Amino acid sequence: MATEEKQVSETGYKQELNRTLTFWDLLIYGLVFMVPIAPFGIYGVVAQGSNGMVALAYLIGMVAMIFTALSYATMAEAFPIAGSVYSYAQRGISDSVGFVAGWLILLDYIFVPALLYVVSAAALHDIVPEVPLIVWLVLFISINTVINVIGIEFTARANKIIIVLELIVLAIFVAVGVYAITQGVNGAEFTWDPLYDPDEFSLGLVMGAVSIAVLSFLGFDAIATLAEESKGGRKAVGNAIIFSLLVVGVLFIIQTWVAALIWPDYTTFENADVAFYQIAEIAGGAWLKWLTIIATAVAWGIADALVAQAAISRVLYSMARDRKLPGVLSKVHPKFKTPYISTLVVAVISLIVTSFFASRIGALASVINFGALSAFLLLHLSVMVYFLKKKKSKNYFKHLVLPLIGFIIIGYVWISLDELSKTLGFIWLAIGLIYLAFLKVTKRDTKLNLEE
Repeated sequence: MATEEKQVSETGYKQELNRTLTFWDLLIYGLVFMVPIAPFGIYGVVAQGSNGMVALAYLIGMVAMIFTALSYATMAEAFPIAGSVYSYAQRGISDSVGFVAGWLILLDYIFVPALLYVVSAAALHDIVPEVPLIVWLVLFISINTVINVIGIEFTARANKIIIVLELIVLAIFVAVGVYAITQGVNGAEFTWDPLYDPDEFSLGLVMGAVSIAVLSFLGFDAIATLAEESKGGRKAVGNAIIFSLLVVGVLFIIQTWVAALIWPDYTTFENADVAFYQIAEIAGGAWLKWLTIIATAVAWGIADALVAQAAISRVLYSMARDRKLPGVLSKVHPKFKTPYISTLVVAVISLIVTSFFASRIGALASVINFGALSAFLLLHLSVMVYFLKKKKSKNYFKHLVLPLIGFIIIGYVWISLDELSKTLGFIWLAIGLIYLAFLKVTKRDTKLNLEE
């Protein structure tokens, strides 16, 4: 423990947050954030976009994100502090670039909980229309806020329960689905087509689907925000990031492969947005359809939103600690040792954003994509600049080749974003740059004494 506190003090901070998280807590945190059953909600769109090779789209997506995960692991080991890409770009490149990276990831983290709340509330509202949408929103936000204020250890315990329930639902679907395939339900039979169909394969087409599928992996990076609450040493965070990505990637491939075999003709979906639930009904009946719908609502509205709120509160805490945001956001609860003011602020923002974007889910998702991918680009640059320029590293494979590949891959996905996401994203970036200029002009931008 003393060693871990020393690591924080070496970066110019003092240990304030409660160190209770093990490697397994971090791993589960990452799995919950990415949601092992995430493909349930976007299966139809990815299947159609990839000409039925949905398992291949997720495989390529996993490989693509591994390079970003490696860059996170490298920087997490070098700087075991909260703040994620904000702290890495700040210390890897410069103070101002760090602010920009933090501002961009805020766009991702702040809006992610809102998106999760809206989707989950809408799903439950369809099941129980008598209950107003706002009631579900307030309920989800309240539950998650209380859990996160009580403490990250309590959040970790809640994560374990939720992830077990998600995996049980996933196991039920896979088991029932495999049985349905053996029985030839809906003409199902085992083939390699979901992974590779030579008659339908087109690299450009599949990569277009990957740009959608890869978004299911967003969230593994949030593990880095808990660096000051981990008790596993410098490598624990990086290892948890990589392993969580690999585990969830395998789960994505398995469930989408089974689904594709049960409904091989992706061109005949009645509604691509709910295609997975239709497949579940064919495989096991109405009970499996409703089980997957409810599981999706709970996984997104409670589990995923819970860790998303915890992640963004840590980024706000880190930026406020560096005087880049109002200092009140860096206040730590005297009893629970959590950044409770930041957590409450995220709850209020989520309520406001969900009210505004309740019928604009597409626009909300576009904003999130821009923020995450832009921040990832700065992450890869941080690895190269910090280790090659500042530390004079000769390990060119780890500090140049790997992050460069990651930069190119993320850049390709970034370019493929729709115009709406870029427009909204650049507006957000412009606001951030104006705010940064204000901090500098008013001399409120207190730079850290960063080690070169």
